[in-house]
Amino acid sequence: MAALPLTALALTSCSGTAHPASSADGAPAYRLTTRTASSTGDVDSFTWSLFAEPVSIDYAFSFDYPPNTVLSNVCESLLRWNPDLTTSPGLATGYANPTPTTWVYTIRSGVRFHDGTPLTADDVVASLRRNLDPNTGSDWAYAFRNVKSVDKTGPMQVTVTLNTPDSTFNAYMAASPGTVESAATLQADGKDYGNPARGVNCTGPFAFSSWTPGQSLVLKRFDDYWDQSLRAKAKQVKFVFLSDETARVNAFQSGEVDGGWMVPADSYAQLATSSKGKLYYGQNTTVADEVVGNLQGPLGDARVRQALLMAIDRKGIVKAGVGGIGEVADSLVTRNTWNNSPQSTVDPLLKALPQYPYDPAKAKQLAASAGVHGQSVVIASSPLDSQSTIITQAVEQAATAIGLKPQIDTVSPDKYTALFTDPAARKGIDLFETFWYTSITDPLDMYGSLRTGAFSNYGNWSDPQFDAAVDQAAGTSDPAAHAAAAAKAQQIAMEQLPWLPLYSEPVSVFLGNRITGLQPSIDYLYYPWAAEIGAKG
Repeated sequence: MAALPLTALALTSCSGTAHPASSADGAPAYRLTTRTASSTGDVDSFTWSLFAEPVSIDYAFSFDYPPNTVLSNVCESLLRWNPDLTTSPGLATGYANPTPTTWVYTIRSGVRFHDGTPLTADDVVASLRRNLDPNTGSDWAYAFRNVKSVDKTGPMQVTVTLNTPDSTFNAYMAASPGTVESAATLQADGKDYGNPARGVNCTGPFAFSSWTPGQSLVLKRFDDYWDQSLRAKAKQVKFVFLSDETARVNAFQSGEVDGGWMVPADSYAQLATSSKGKLYYGQNTTVADEVVGNLQGPLGDARVRQALLMAIDRKGIVKAGVGGIGEVADSLVTRNTWNNSPQSTVDPLLKALPQYPYDPAKAKQLAASAGVHGQSVVIASSPLDSQSTIITQAVEQAATAIGLKPQIDTVSPDKYTALFTDPAARKGIDLFETFWYTSITDPLDMYGSLRTGAFSNYGNWSDPQFDAAVDQAAGTSDPAAHAAAAAKAQQIAMEQLPWLPLYSEPVSVFLGNRITGLQPSIDYLYYPWAAEIGAKG
């Protein structure tokens, strides 16, 4: 693997945390920024890049970076996921959990939708119920798997009744599952809701303005927004769709585009010294994984999966794929997803995890003992970006090193996306990569997706003890008991490796010289980040 030169980045920020020394002079490889400099005032508009055009901005189908990047500024949820990954009131001023299977939400008064109509409890009921309707086919149905009913129980009160206790349900109310839309708009727009012609009608600091397919999507400031602390400083935000990495970076460097999330990793060094703006890194909950999509072939033996992970040069991937801006992952979740757990228990549970250090020779011996002798495995790949290519090459080399015969199946980006939604698309595919983020500050958001029968359990892995641990964690609201059960599930997953964790990396964002005020964090997928961006003095 040809390694990219590692550039030490010591970024200036209002506050931040340095990450492990990787450069020859011992300087930190990168620094997390909690908040960029405050803006000096409003700005007429700014332009933002998206690496792909959303298929829809219907919240029920917004389970990916492009649509959520837009929608987080337009629509709001009952609760709010903040940049520091805490949760606070949103369209609900508060909630109660009077019984283990009941959540009662008090709806905020004085809130208006972008068409001027007032927010009511009926709007909340209609919005949440869509996720329960099989005719909707919501991508967020998993968050509602234990929901029995959603009912209006007071003038501004909504009660959600569960079939069984689920401690994660309330947390999901700070993400897309908790989104509230006008009931009248949902009924009027029907299947056209969220498309380029109709857009959406929500309550956020920005309102939908226009969408030119293949080119751009424009938001305008909503001057009647209820939360003055997040009143938008820009009158307009224009999202442009730039799928080509080079075009995106060139747009930053020319000043044609003011900023963008998910900066191409191979441009980190270039943009870190740009005269046109600054590159920042923030908190993330994303782990790059190799998904085992077929457990019927040679990868059905956990020893082979363990051997494959030991043979993958994960440090090399971090160095070559993301310029050293990241760390080898010891788990399928990042440490900050445990922020709500008693911190005295977090270190021990992480230290107890099995380790898979890079050791091709030992890995080959383990694979041989499991019966590996030249069987074929198919690795799906797509020309998404440079780090995806590097990951595929590294996994291919590792598979060869342990005695397997890897074949690369290169597919188009849309067919690659289908691997996550269509079981037929995964037929004949043994391995494929994902950059998997959690939408709540809870490891169960990841481990729950590996439960038997879960939609995103792509390899149909099943372990009764794992399922029991996940159920136990979800069924308790006690932080210590929740953490202990989640830790047991994590331990089993890391021993069995239904997915292979590769590395974690920070959120990346580029801000041009005209603008500032952003709080870099993965919460940008659900928090109105664009409202804080204003003029730079």
